[in-house]
Amino acid sequence: MPWRTIDHPTTAIREAPMRLSQMLLVTLREDPAEAEIPSHKLLVRAGYIRRIGSGIYAYLPMMLRVLRKVSDIVREEMDATGAQECLLPQIQPKELWEESGRWDGYTKAEQIMFNLTDRQGRDLGLGPTHEEVITAVARDLIGSYRQLPVNLYQIQSKFRDEIRPRFGLMRGREFIMKDAYSFHTNEESLKETYAEMDKAYRNIFSRCGLKFRPVQADSGAIGGSASQEFMILAEAGEDEILYTEDDKYAANVEKAISLPKDAVASSFSEYKKLETPNTPTIASLAEFLECDATQIVKNVLYQAVYDNGMTVLVLVSIRGDQDVNETKITNELSRQASNYDAATLIALTVPDEEAQQKWAAKPLPLGYIAPDLSDDYIAKSKTVAPKFLRLADPTAAELENFVTGSNESGFHTVGGNWGKEYELPKVQLDLRIAMAGDRASHNPKQTLQTARGIEAGHIFQLGLKYSKAMTAEFMAENGKPQPMWMGCYGIGVSRVAQAAVEQSHDDNGIIWPVAIAPYHAIVVVPNVKAADQLEAAEKLYNEMNAAGIETVLDDRPGRAGMKFKDAELIGIPYRVVTGRSLAEGKVEMVQRANGEKQEVALEDVVSTIQGWMKEALA
Repeated sequence: MPWRTIDHPTTAIREAPMRLSQMLLVTLREDPAEAEIPSHKLLVRAGYIRRIGSGIYAYLPMMLRVLRKVSDIVREEMDATGAQECLLPQIQPKELWEESGRWDGYTKAEQIMFNLTDRQGRDLGLGPTHEEVITAVARDLIGSYRQLPVNLYQIQSKFRDEIRPRFGLMRGREFIMKDAYSFHTNEESLKETYAEMDKAYRNIFSRCGLKFRPVQADSGAIGGSASQEFMILAEAGEDEILYTEDDKYAANVEKAISLPKDAVASSFSEYKKLETPNTPTIASLAEFLECDATQIVKNVLYQAVYDNGMTVLVLVSIRGDQDVNETKITNELSRQASNYDAATLIALTVPDEEAQQKWAAKPLPLGYIAPDLSDDYIAKSKTVAPKFLRLADPTAAELENFVTGSNESGFHTVGGNWGKEYELPKVQLDLRIAMAGDRASHNPKQTLQTARGIEAGHIFQLGLKYSKAMTAEFMAENGKPQPMWMGCYGIGVSRVAQAAVEQSHDDNGIIWPVAIAPYHAIVVVPNVKAADQLEAAEKLYNEMNAAGIETVLDDRPGRAGMKFKDAELIGIPYRVVTGRSLAEGKVEMVQRANGEKQEVALEDVVSTIQGWMKEALA
């Protein structure tokens, strides 16, 4: 068949005309056993993807068209900012990751990077991300301030050894990603590009026809001073988003801050130790003492392990009605690494009985720990820090005459105060999980609301983290070498595709946004043996494609009902049926998004669909 190029409002795809009778398309009536969420089930059932192994999927022809649509939108918006496309190696040498200090973190701590040894004994990693590689490229090729700023991006497969691959393309071990990296002479220039990427990302998700929300985010293992996630709103989203109705605040729950409810004034005015049998939990203690949980200081024990083998025991004091945000405490412990001659935090856990036996000099009073738990509970060891690292959340630091443990099982103290009975930890910082219903920090009259989202994009201000570690310098205007400022910007292309399905589907199947649908329209021949139906369908099929409406022809033998069900399952936006109304010179036209049906004259089909598309893409 001849090749041709189709231009339309979103992209230009070079394709051969397509008929379902010639396409590898196998649809399923039953949900696949391994699928947990609607989008995963539908993509498998509709013949878009096929599971090859745990977290590994084949993209079948229809899916590849969707991925190309998303990729083309990404390219157009990235190119519009002046970014330049490149392609970086997927296999990366260990030495680069050792320069940045991330090899152990990715292979031992998170264990997220597939790594291997080649025939010459060299250690390599399959790229989960490309900060190290691109920094090495910039280090070699950028010598002068005159070459900056520059922004390079690529679209390629990434590899991450997910602990529990699930949800199809949402959390797979191989996936398609656009990642960009910018280099600058100063922080101001970095922030300018960061703002450009923010705008470009908003354009990308809007053009893909998605409902999304940008939110403040934790930078995690990538690092940097600031980052923002782009969440596609969907009930099955793994992430919880907290936001205010005035649209002035939105954050991933890992990053979110808020004002907790006010503590109830303590009813204890005298410090004393009370017998409190069978009260190892905050709820049981509050009930026994007939006090509010906000009057209690609870003390949570963690065990941190660094890359040099050092174990540090961490005691976190927080108000009784609050919970510790482990992302926030992980970030603080990562900042503390140098205090223990370490570079990377490997693991953070609540030590179980087996773990305690390795470092505890005597049994711990679990459930009854006080802020002043003695350091002599830690046995002497070269690989265990001799003192507890004590941290306090402001919710605990603000309390007076509070209730807390006594370091003796079955007993608590009441009426305690910082600076008197207990020494307030020197390190005080926000360590709590913000919750829906909390007051907003920017405006206490605003209350945090909650939503679920799928992280589809993330932009970072990396600062000097990688350039300093890897000595990526440029010659400044004053003739002196300076480290380059960096940013990075990622979009999960394959995740965007599945997230679109998660956001838009019904009981009958997928409802693709027009911009990224594999085809704009499908012409269905109810009975291919009826010459008039097939002839009309062929004519419409050719006219529509010639007019820039990407159209597939369902010319398969079989029942009309089966074809209609497949059309709805596959989710192509517009359906044209050459059925009974042909006798009147008309066809039935159906909009997948709203199910509306109407009979349209043959000569008006192209203009009708063009009108629908124009409205959908506006």
